[in-house]
Amino acid sequence: MYVEDLHAHLIGRQGSRAALNTPALVVDVDALERNIAAMTAFARRTGLALRPHAKTHKSAEIARRQIAAGAVGVCCAKLGEAEALTDAGIEGILITSPIAGASAVERLAKLATRAPTLRAAVDHPDVVEALAAAAVPLTFLVDVDPGLHRTGVADAAAAVDLARRIAAAPSLTYGGVQFYCGSQQHIETYADRRTAIAERTAYLSDVLTRLDEAGLNPPVVTGGGTGSHRIDAELGVLTELQVGSYIFMDRQYADCDLSGEERAPFETALFVDSRVISANHPMLVTVDAGLKCFATEAGVPPVVSGAPEGSTYRFMGDEQGAVIPPKGVAPPRLGEVVTFAAPHCDPTVNLYDAYHAVKDGTLVGIWPIEARGRSA
Repeated sequence: MYVEDLHAHLIGRQGSRAALNTPALVVDVDALERNIAAMTAFARRTGLALRPHAKTHKSAEIARRQIAAGAVGVCCAKLGEAEALTDAGIEGILITSPIAGASAVERLAKLATRAPTLRAAVDHPDVVEALAAAAVPLTFLVDVDPGLHRTGVADAAAAVDLARRIAAAPSLTYGGVQFYCGSQQHIETYADRRTAIAERTAYLSDVLTRLDEAGLNPPVVTGGGTGSHRIDAELGVLTELQVGSYIFMDRQYADCDLSGEERAPFETALFVDSRVISANHPMLVTVDAGLKCFATEAGVPPVVSGAPEGSTYRFMGDEQGAVIPPKGVAPPRLGEVVTFAAPHCDPTVNLYDAYHAVKDGTLVGIWPIEARGRSA
């Protein structure tokens, strides 16, 4: 791997983070572990199962750490992610996005034959019929639309019908219900977010009542996210959490009050290290991290270190960005490292082949991002 060719010799060398070729995707291992431990403790305390979403990190190494800490498995957004993590030995995978089409159904059936703990969300009878015809053992969860109109069955009647079809297929197992309120996760104030999640959870409760009346009480009700995990636990309807971004945090979640308290429950653990490559102007410098280094839909990355307090970033093209210090303050010098947090962690991770795992400024490992680019 290219990253290993560049940096393997730096592993274990004191202070070697400063010697990384940039831009480099960096994970602070100690902060990562504290985040994993904090969410695991929360789930245990509230009696919820934890199945973190691997779409955030796409990494077998991180998935193994989450499972070792107590998670029952991980979620994958796409079939390709599930294939990559299965190849790496990860078990207990739930594919959260519905699949469709003959080729995808064939791949799902093949994956199920070598991953007996595999689960998948489904929202259409045709997919159930196709997997039933393949006679491959698989657990399906009914995906219920929370009102986003993205995926999921449209109403309780459709949920009951789909659950019946799954339960009637000899090779399939009815595993429960999935309900993910994605658009509510980033509502900034805790009170407003709680109101929105409570309203949607009331709708879910109605769906569950209809399923129960039909003799299809779901053994698992899975969903939630980093933004709603405390609210979901308090409302008491979900049995399993699909939290993802808590392991890294990003600017989107840093802007939210996740707990209703003053102290943030998780730390920033994911960074992009860049280097000043041009310093010919007194009011700004150019770094080697541009549009190809950050997801851009969530705005600009926050400057974490390496530049004067109050410095800001501006995209300057595919390969470069500008770091602009406050008026009257000198910018960083040529060759100095400037570190950023991700605006949105999931798609930022998808731009890199590997994590540079660091502890106290020392590179301690290079972790491949096995599911990077597995969008199909």
